[in-house]
Amino acid sequence: MLDKRHRETMRQASARRYAVGPVFSIVTLLTATPTWAQQASPTAVTTLPAVRVEGKTPVDYGPYGGNDNVDDPKQVTGVSKTGTQLQDLPASVQVIPRALLSEQGATMLRDSVSNASGINAGGQDSKGYYDHFLIRGLNAQIYSDGYSDGDLLGGISHSLNGVERIEILEGPGSALFGSGPPGGTINLVHYTPSPELYYGASIEAGSFGTVSNTDYLTGPTDIAGLNYRLDATFSRADGFRDLYSRDDEIRPQLQWQLGNHTIDFALDLRQLHETPDSYGLIYFHGSPISDVSIDSKYSTPFAFANENFVRPTLSDSWKINDFLTINNRFSYLHRTLDVLGNGDSTSTKIVGNEVVGRQLREQDDNDNSFDYQLEPVWRFGTGSVGHTLLTGFEFQHQTIDTSRSTADLPNITDAFAPVPPETSLANLTFLCDAKHSCDDDELAANYYSLYATDQIDVTDKLKIRAGVRQDWWDTSLTPLVSVPGRFDSNGQPLLANVRYTQNNAPVSWNLGALYKLLPWMSPYVGVSKSHLANFNSENTQNGIGAPESALQYEVGVKFSFLEDRIVLNTALFDVSRDNVAAAVTLNDVESVVFDSQRTKGAEASFDAAVTDHLHVLANVTAQHAVITDNPQGITSVGNHPQGAPAYMANLWTTYEFPIAGIPGFHVGAGVNYVGKSYSDITNVNSIPSYVIANAAFGYEARKWGIDLNVHNFTDRRYFVAANAAGAYVGEPLSAFVTLHGAF
Repeated sequence: MLDKRHRETMRQASARRYAVGPVFSIVTLLTATPTWAQQASPTAVTTLPAVRVEGKTPVDYGPYGGNDNVDDPKQVTGVSKTGTQLQDLPASVQVIPRALLSEQGATMLRDSVSNASGINAGGQDSKGYYDHFLIRGLNAQIYSDGYSDGDLLGGISHSLNGVERIEILEGPGSALFGSGPPGGTINLVHYTPSPELYYGASIEAGSFGTVSNTDYLTGPTDIAGLNYRLDATFSRADGFRDLYSRDDEIRPQLQWQLGNHTIDFALDLRQLHETPDSYGLIYFHGSPISDVSIDSKYSTPFAFANENFVRPTLSDSWKINDFLTINNRFSYLHRTLDVLGNGDSTSTKIVGNEVVGRQLREQDDNDNSFDYQLEPVWRFGTGSVGHTLLTGFEFQHQTIDTSRSTADLPNITDAFAPVPPETSLANLTFLCDAKHSCDDDELAANYYSLYATDQIDVTDKLKIRAGVRQDWWDTSLTPLVSVPGRFDSNGQPLLANVRYTQNNAPVSWNLGALYKLLPWMSPYVGVSKSHLANFNSENTQNGIGAPESALQYEVGVKFSFLEDRIVLNTALFDVSRDNVAAAVTLNDVESVVFDSQRTKGAEASFDAAVTDHLHVLANVTAQHAVITDNPQGITSVGNHPQGAPAYMANLWTTYEFPIAGIPGFHVGAGVNYVGKSYSDITNVNSIPSYVIANAAFGYEARKWGIDLNVHNFTDRRYFVAANAAGAYVGEPLSAFVTLHGAF
């Protein structure tokens, strides 16, 4: 880590940066006396343009510097969309800064989420070649600078290329973001261009043939007010269990201060190659098979998942005066997916010594999504009461073309010494019927939305937040082939070249209040209603079904001691979820049933700068997630939904020290605990709880540093997610060395 004086300079600069306000607004502090008039002006979702601050160093503009406080109460969050500090939000929102992620050696989003409470990997339709997370036992949606990733159940794996911080809103967010799952919102916020020249790079090498390079370059152009930034990531790995992966990304960005306008253009280009492993270690007597090597594979050896991802975004923040800022934001997303992977079904199982019911799916997807947002943000007072009123209109147009067919695979003759017999596609026959997942579909959706959210400063102590959103959703499905035994969610057969439609007009809302009872204690209460369109490439027939809905009640207390050096946030929550599409295999046929779920729980997160050298982060979650209704499978009522553990806890601590009078050395250590979870709503199969331990050691000079990160140093066998046929295997003992520099 950096020496104490340098870290303090960075901390003060970071605090000054956060105090300025959020991105896409030109902040002017109002001169009126009420407290509301002294806070940062409203914004759209992202961070401020990088501004030169006296004493600031090059590393603040790259991934190896800045604030590493997860629960900084004064942090301004993008997911609030009103420029509100964490300490004033009547909701559970956590921010994970890049400095902490770099310290832990994280390169992917999936490496990062354990720093927040209530979140874990896995859940329904987790295929192993893209990110899929549960928050509070329910599905979460991933955004990039406030733009949705598109297809909820067929997304991408997210690197940390150019990512400045990760914001996590727990619970329904539809009042702000539209169609969304009830678990919560994960927003990746990227760095913005600097008016001065800085550049940096890192190289990581380690276990499983891993090599990863990241680079950034930022500075001014010859045009006044126009700055640029370029972030790039190039990585490859042979992979644990021979799961090869490669990720090539480049993200150029321009930002132009033109009069009262802040114009921002970014282009996100990615090419990903991954190896699906849907079976992992297959279940035997209700648990992942144990009498085999951890490297044993039941999946097809020549499986692959290739994706191309292109997303240009353009935004304009127009500050008309101190009371009104108008944000215009547009994005276009194009994604192609080419997959050859094993179908995930409970029909794949061990009978005697053989593995039977294996299948191979061939799939091609083509997604296109347009998103336009017009958000006037008003800042005004009614007497002594201050308002930050976000108003908005959004239009989204999304199309998904998907085609798939399925082939039966030969049995593996010995489950305890598995050798998948297929070596190529030559002798496989791809079929299309009720027992062989198949479609050739065109889906289209138009989403229209009007919404408003008011952040109200009633007094210095009382904060109220209220929001409402009216959506109009028009979705359609046009099958290009007729599949025997294929029906829509109402039980009607789906016929080729017939267009099926669904129209809905849901209203989502939220309401919350926070009161600063004492300078160090702020209780809050909130309630929110959300809706999710059942529109995705995994279960296309659901795109013309009724939407899912959810209702959350939450109460919590936020504590902050010793000038925010010690922060403790606690919450109790109760989330109900209705009309949930859940995968299940009935009579050897993969089906989808619609059930209801409920999660009750409690969570806490702790962030303490114990001394100038010792930093401790911890979080714990206890939750009870159950199926409350399932007309098509009444025996599952009372069971647990897929992938939702009852308990989770994480700890990470770092200590900085000198050696031979040379400052900048640090050590870190942490543990991750995740409880038992189930593979589907029948609860027949499950994965056990686990505890793994990690460690770090490094040296940080002013412009360069080196880090060693060791994962799972006790070499514990564990499973990160429960799929239907088997469990995804966690990495064994592994080590990675990273060398980085910033100038």
